[in-house]
Amino acid sequence: MMKPEAKEASKKIADSAFQQAERGDANMQNRLGLMLTSGEKMPKDYQQAIDWFRKAASQNHADAQNNLGLMYANGRGIAQNFQQALIWFSKAAEQGYSRAQYNLALMYDIGQGAEQDYRKAHALYLEAAKQGHARAQFNLGMMYHFGNGINMDYEQAMSWYRLASIQNHAKAKFHIGMLYECGLGVEPDFDQALTWYREAAEQGLSDAQFYLGLLYDAGKGVSQDYKRAIDWYLKAAENGHARAQFNLGLMYDAGHGISRDPAQAQKWLAMAEHNGATKAARYRKSLESLFAAP
Repeated sequence: MMKPEAKEASKKIADSAFQQAERGDANMQNRLGLMLTSGEKMPKDYQQAIDWFRKAASQNHADAQNNLGLMYANGRGIAQNFQQALIWFSKAAEQGYSRAQYNLALMYDIGQGAEQDYRKAHALYLEAAKQGHARAQFNLGMMYHFGNGINMDYEQAMSWYRLASIQNHAKAKFHIGMLYECGLGVEPDFDQALTWYREAAEQGLSDAQFYLGLLYDAGKGVSQDYKRAIDWYLKAAENGHARAQFNLGLMYDAGHGISRDPAQAQKWLAMAEHNGATKAARYRKSLESLFAAP
């Protein structure tokens, strides 16, 4: 519970913010919108936040235009409307605002609110990435990695992933590991793959945790170690990773690195099946028939 003095201080800050915003200060109008969105110093009120974002946006405030776009895109305090989101992201992007450039690129990339257009997405990601936007750098790396709308270029992919990784982007680290493991654009290097997977895994990225489990399970680039494989599969499985849940079920069924436990095998295979691992259903049925045998 907030102490009386803290409550009074928050009220003074809120009152001051409203006064400045009402005088037409675009920065404070945008700031007030953010406060109302997050519930900082005042109760959350999305509809009121939209009003203040709109006031600031009408003064060509790029961050407010982007924030208004986000409210439309996420349907916060207003009916979800991707076309309106596109309009406001475009206004902010035209001012060179990297967050809006990224959001607009994403809409073109996935075809949401606009016809899918990889060329436009690439151009906008590039503008944002050049300004140091980590997610734009990562998505640009993905376009080069998988050839989405452009020619595959693993060296370009690695370059953009590395820039994003400097900003601690976990998925970028994971993809650097993938490039090293598969030798795409670089010589295969399992030590590097392991290093990058581990960094991403320690940030809680389930894909990286799963891939670490695979390396230890197969002894690929490392000494085979079922116990370490189980540790990483378990971390990924607890994060809802279906393939990790499936592999963990197999480990319990086979007794690799752990005491054989059919009940645990069934538990993890059932979870894997629920989360979309198609092999899990077939394997689990085969286990059930084995358990039912006289």
